[in-house]
Amino acid sequence: MPNPPKPSVRFGDLQPSRYPGQRLGLPEEGVMSVARPGRRISAFLIDSAISALISFAFFNYDTWATLLVFVVTQVVFIPTIGGGLGHRAVGIRVVKLGGGWIGVWRPVVRTLLLAILVPALVWDSDQRGFHDKVAGTLLIRSR
Repeated sequence: MPNPPKPSVRFGDLQPSRYPGQRLGLPEEGVMSVARPGRRISAFLIDSAISALISFAFFNYDTWATLLVFVVTQVVFIPTIGGGLGHRAVGIRVVKLGGGWIGVWRPVVRTLLLAILVPALVWDSDQRGFHDKVAGTLLIRSR
């Protein structure tokens, strides 16, 4: 008689983590810990303000130009300096889950999803937005 199949572990069966990033093997606080909402929101506001200023200076503050400037700066700066200027200003960076170079497609997917805002408002227990989960990225503290 064959062995019965083992029951699979379901997400609801997992023990809750004590802090964001515990299941990912990250420290609870300090460098390399999951970036908390205050830093994330501050970075987003700084990057949005920079995009608005560039749009105001060169595109008569056109809404679509502002969004395009935001998307382009994120897609360029994430793989080159680890995040937008707002990320860097508040001491966080975007990394590939599991390490290594983030590549080009991850910043594109992450930023396009972030541009529609809804995925950024849906988080998991590790405080990773849907846009980060789809792109396989994570926001961590860099200082």
